[in-house]
Amino acid sequence: MNSLIKPTHAKRILFFLSLDFVISIITLYSAYALRFNFQIPSEFLQSFWFVFFTLFSLKLLFFVRYNIYLSIWRFFGLSESKNILKAHIFAYSIFFVIFILLHELYEPFPRSVIIIDFTLSLALMGMLRISKRMMIERNSNPYKPTLLIGVNPKTSSIIKSAFSDEISYYPVAISLASSEEKSAIGTYLSNLKVHSFEDLQATIRAYDIQAVIITAEISSMDLQELYNKLSSYGIKEIKKVKLLGDRYEKLQDLSIEDLLARHPKDLDSTIVQSFIQDKNILITGAGGSIGSEIALQCQRFGASSLILLDNSEYNLYQIGEKLKDAKFKLISVTDNEKLEEIFSSFSIDIVIHAAAYKHVPICEANIESAIENNILGSKNIIDLSIKYEIAKIVIISTDKAVRPTNVMGTTKRIVELYAQNINPKKSEIVCVRFGNVLGSSGSVIPKFKSQIENGGPLSVTHPEMTRYFMLISEACQLVLQAASIAKGGELFILDMGESVKIIDLAKQMIKLYGKEDEIEIEFCGLRPGEKLYEELLINPDDEKTKFSSIMIAKSSLYPIEALQKDIDQLLACKDKLKQLKKIVPEFTHRA
Repeated sequence: MNSLIKPTHAKRILFFLSLDFVISIITLYSAYALRFNFQIPSEFLQSFWFVFFTLFSLKLLFFVRYNIYLSIWRFFGLSESKNILKAHIFAYSIFFVIFILLHELYEPFPRSVIIIDFTLSLALMGMLRISKRMMIERNSNPYKPTLLIGVNPKTSSIIKSAFSDEISYYPVAISLASSEEKSAIGTYLSNLKVHSFEDLQATIRAYDIQAVIITAEISSMDLQELYNKLSSYGIKEIKKVKLLGDRYEKLQDLSIEDLLARHPKDLDSTIVQSFIQDKNILITGAGGSIGSEIALQCQRFGASSLILLDNSEYNLYQIGEKLKDAKFKLISVTDNEKLEEIFSSFSIDIVIHAAAYKHVPICEANIESAIENNILGSKNIIDLSIKYEIAKIVIISTDKAVRPTNVMGTTKRIVELYAQNINPKKSEIVCVRFGNVLGSSGSVIPKFKSQIENGGPLSVTHPEMTRYFMLISEACQLVLQAASIAKGGELFILDMGESVKIIDLAKQMIKLYGKEDEIEIEFCGLRPGEKLYEELLINPDDEKTKFSSIMIAKSSLYPIEALQKDIDQLLACKDKLKQLKKIVPEFTHRA
C-alpha cells in the first residue's frame, strides 16, 4: 500500500494531467453556461468537444513547454504561477488565431467564451497547484525559495533531498560559481535552469530567493566576495554542503573559517603518507588543538601505532574517543623520569612535540611555569629522542618566536635555538613555525563566537591589530609535509598568506550571525606581551623548498654548551626576564 501511494515522477504527471483534463471540461462548459445565462442553446454545444480538444491540446503543449508538469506540488510558487499564466496566454492566443482563420470549423461558437474560459481555467488550475503550498504554510514554516550555486554532483544531491522533503529548502534555480565553465549556462539540471554568475542579482530577484546553498568548491577569497555580494542583495541565509559519498551529509552555515581559510595549492598527501605510513609515532600535547589534529592525520595516513601524551586528562579523553587504538600517557613533559620510561618501553620512529603553554597572557602571569613547561619540557623531549636514536624529531613552533615581545614567544625561540644547535647524532631534528590556526582552543574566533551568543559586546584589543590564519587541518598537513623533506637542523616556516585585521574579523562574524544591529565592538587595549602586528614569517633570506608554502629560515648559531648553561641559569635564577633577554637579545618585553 505504501508503495502505491508513495509519490513518484510519473504518478505526479498522471495526477495533474487527469485533473487538468477534468478542470478544462468543467471550465469550458461553465464558460458556455455563463455566456448564455445557464441556458445553452443546443446548436452551440455541437462544436463543444472539438473546441475542448483544440484548447486542451494547446494548453498541454505549453504546459509541457514551461515544465509545469515537472514542478513539485508543495513547492509551487511565483515562478510556477508565471509559467501557468504564460502557458494560458499562448494557448488561448493561438486558439483565437486558429478560430479566426478556420472559424467555419467551430461555428457556431461565441468568441466571449474564450475570455471566460481563460479566466476560469487559469484560476482553477492555479488554485489546484497552490493548494498544497497553502496548507503547508498554514501548518508549518514555509519552504524557502533557494538558489544553488555550483553545477556538480552535490547540486543534484541537494535537489533530490529537497524534493524528498528531507530539507526545508526549495531549490528554484541554479547559478554557476564564478570559477566554473560557462558552457552550462542555459542548460537544466533536474528541471532547474542554470544561470550565469554575472546575472546573480537578477536571478535572485526573478525567483524571489530567500536562501542560498553553495555546492561549488570556492577559494576563501572568492567566497568572501560572493558572501559580500549575497549580503548586499539581502540574502541572510547562506549554507554550504558537506558531502559524504554520493549524498550530502549535512548543510552547514557559512562560517568565518570558510571565509578566512587559505588553501595551500601544494599540499601533497602522497609524500606525507610515505613519511607516516607504518611508523610508530609519539605525539606530545596530543590532546591540544594542533596535537589532536596531527594525531588524526597520522592515523589517516597509515601510522602503525600512536603513543599520545598529554598532561590534561580531559584533552586526552577527547582524543581517545576518536582514536580508540592509540596508547595514552597522562604525564607532563617536565617529568623526565616518566618520559624515559615511555621512550624505553616503545619502539618509536617519529616524535612530534606539540606540548606547550601557548596563551600569551597566562604565560605572562606564570612566567616560571611557562619556562619550565616550554623550555625544560622541550629539552627533555629532544634529549631523550636523541638518546634513543629516534629517526625524526618534529618541534612545533610559532610566529610569536620572531622578535618576541612576550614570554611565550621567547621560550619558543629558545627551543628553536636548542633544536638547531644540539648535536642530533643519529636523529634528524626539525622545527616548524607558523601563525594562528582557525578554530584552535583559546583563539579569538571561539572567543568571539561565545561573546556573540551571549549578546556581546565583542572585545577587540586594538583597531589596527592583525593576525595570520590558516585552517588547522592544512597547517598540520604542512607540518608533516615539511618534516617529510627535512634533512635535519632546519627551521621551516609555513606561508600563512595575508594577515587579517581583527576588527574586520569581528565585523564579519557579527554579520554572519545576522546581529549587525544588536552587537557592538569595544576596544580593550593590548594585553601584556601582545603585539599589534605579528611579524611577517617569510623574508628574502629564507631558502625555498620544492613547496611554495614551505620555506627554510636562516640558521642561528648558538654554541650548545653556552646555550645549555644559559638554560640551566634561566631555570635557577630569580630574574627570569633578564635571563630570557640574555639568551634572546631581540626579546623586547611588553608588560
